[in-house]
Amino acid sequence: MKKIYLLLIGLLFICSCSSTLDVRDNPEPADPKYSYLALGDSYTIGESVMETKRWPVQLAERLRDRGYKMAAPKIIAKTGWTTSDLLRGIENELNVQRDFDLVSILIGVNNQYQGKSITEYEEELRQVFRKAVNHSKTLEKGVFAVSIPDYGYTPFGAANQEEISKEIDRFNAVFKRVAEEFNVDFYNITPISRDAADNPELVASDGLHPSGLMYQYWVDQFVNQVAEKLPE
Repeated sequence: MKKIYLLLIGLLFICSCSSTLDVRDNPEPADPKYSYLALGDSYTIGESVMETKRWPVQLAERLRDRGYKMAAPKIIAKTGWTTSDLLRGIENELNVQRDFDLVSILIGVNNQYQGKSITEYEEELRQVFRKAVNHSKTLEKGVFAVSIPDYGYTPFGAANQEEISKEIDRFNAVFKRVAEEFNVDFYNITPISRDAADNPELVASDGLHPSGLMYQYWVDQFVNQVAEKLPE
């Protein structure tokens, strides 16, 4: 098991830059009205999938399909980031007050696999939520959280699925509780991630991260609720 965790750490720490991205099939309008900040780690930056398949990019595109003039999402995320890394990333990339119509949070898997304290995770997660709310034009109404997917159901994590799943559940329980404290909507996509055990098309080519199809299923689940957060 130790060898598997060391290899997992190696894979998850493959460098992946944060960026602001355009959707090629449905590009940012010339006069965007709505802005979106996506905060996270490898799941938000979309490790091992095309830029257009990353779930924040797919979400922006789906909202454009509904008539919302969405700017390209500002993504602050890197593969391997923990909550403390994300906090530093926010400070580095948003060094002046900037408000967004939407702000999403998905963070915690790297705290789990690196064996970080769940108490430390909870404390730092509150700081992440505080910053997210502060950067939202409508405060908590414009913020939403997406649960940590379960990599125990991927080919890479299958050998330790039971242990991984228990730990992911513990971290998600904290994640959900903190979201509720801040009156932020929490979208539970973890059950979708567990379908990967029976559907290889839901896993990226690295055998660990979600595929573009899985990200599509995530967006399918919460796009209606997210759309309701946008002011007319």
